[in-house]
Amino acid sequence: MATQRILDFLATRRPDGPCLVVDLDVVRDNFHAFEKALPDSKIFYAVKANPAPEVLRLLAQLGSSFDTASVAEVEMALDAGATPDRISFGNTIKKERDVQRAFALGIRLFAVDCVEEVEKIARVAPGSRVFCRVLTDGAGAEWPLSRKFGCVPAMAVDVLRHAKALGLDAHGVSFHVGSQQCDLRAWDRALGDAKMVFSTLEKEGIVLKMVNMGGGFPTRYLKDVPVAQAYGQAIFSALRKHFGNEIPETIIEPGRGMVGNAGVIKSEVVLISKKADNDNVRWVYLDIGKFGGLAETMDEAIRYPIATPRDGDEVAPCVLAGPTCDSADVLYEKTPYPLPLSLTIGDEVLIEGTGAYTTTYSAVAFNGFEPLRAYVI
Repeated sequence: MATQRILDFLATRRPDGPCLVVDLDVVRDNFHAFEKALPDSKIFYAVKANPAPEVLRLLAQLGSSFDTASVAEVEMALDAGATPDRISFGNTIKKERDVQRAFALGIRLFAVDCVEEVEKIARVAPGSRVFCRVLTDGAGAEWPLSRKFGCVPAMAVDVLRHAKALGLDAHGVSFHVGSQQCDLRAWDRALGDAKMVFSTLEKEGIVLKMVNMGGGFPTRYLKDVPVAQAYGQAIFSALRKHFGNEIPETIIEPGRGMVGNAGVIKSEVVLISKKADNDNVRWVYLDIGKFGGLAETMDEAIRYPIATPRDGDEVAPCVLAGPTCDSADVLYEKTPYPLPLSLTIGDEVLIEGTGAYTTTYSAVAFNGFEPLRAYVI
């Protein structure tokens, strides 16, 4: 998955220490693939996946809109060239003063999942459009989302009814089927819930206009995943099934699917050891771990492909761990990772598919290890 441009960069620049390299050509190709797969849906890139200014500028130039989780991300999208009408404040948990600040910056589209959030927006962002997030089960996702966000469909009806009563534009509903979602049927279940909210409110004269179908579009790690076109066909079929000929405006929020396969982390083997003379499993320690950007190895949810200079040699399972003085900094132990027996201290390895959710998870220099450096080419 490392492009020739990334390999050439690493060979010529020889950056010291672990680093991420992102190839913008791959990001551009991914954007066009989403455009082709879902031509009638607006793309709102999830800034949290990788907020590198170069990535945001490219996507802004390509015509992308942006899903943001904070005022800082709103400002990043504006700085990248997006106009306020192309930005959604998609976090359902917002300080009232942050809503007020976003409104002052021109943002008029906000996510909610309870009447309390609606009331904040009505106070400081009058007349704004709101969409209510509906809970989904996340079945089929490798990184399922918890019950932290969203409400049951019946409550979503109450929330949007309340928004309308307070003078807000009850604009639509949203859902998220879980990150790295590999089940093409997941959107069908969620769109059924969305249609129920639409139909219930329509009987009261409240006509919703938009369904935000969230993210969840995967990137390839160790297992093959469906291509964007397959998701597009499955989602369009589900829309037709539930909404017939009256398909609402739709939004998608790709994050991982936009940038995941565009990035590669260069890492170095720091130590290879065993815990006993008769131990069959090696421990391989890298100079990057959970706290350096690989937080998504938590519960071994995301298993990254790892390329080594010894590929082709005989392999054996090993426990893979990071360099910090924290016992939680183990990447793969429940399911050991097969790596070449000839792998040795000092070897450089490439951790592929790491363009999403790596730099943003390594913002603190834990144990004095500097945050993950990134290069965008």
